[in-house]
Amino acid sequence: MSLKIRLARAGSKKRPYYHIVIADARSPRDGRFIEQVGAWNPMLPKDGERVKLDEERLQHWLSHGAQPTDRVLRFLDQAGIAKRDTRANPTKALPGKKAQERLAAAKQAEEAAAAKKAADEAAAAEAANAPAEEAAS
Repeated sequence: MSLKIRLARAGSKKRPYYHIVIADARSPRDGRFIEQVGAWNPMLPKDGERVKLDEERLQHWLSHGAQPTDRVLRFLDQAGIAKRDTRANPTKALPGKKAQERLAAAKQAEEAAAAKKAADEAAAAEAANAPAEEAAS
């Protein structure tokens, strides 16, 4: 029997409330479950109050091979019960080609401005030091 830790929807229309349950993978989403181990109320305004977990029972079921779904794994990761792998799709996170070109142009302009400012400061420092040396000689 393959066990899943997943969400079972409760609540009314447009007012969702989810129970976090241990269920056989073959049973329907809101159907038969083995044990309820938490709840998630996405309608609450504060993050800390939204998810309630029975950590001891979750540890028990994880040790017995229950596999959490993606959303439940996020909750377990936030609670420090399970570790969620970071997503590694670097190409998806990159901006488009035109945006990359604009960023490169802006970076070059910024570097040129910084170089010009440094050159101006160096010239001003030389000018300030030059008259002092002539007066001393």
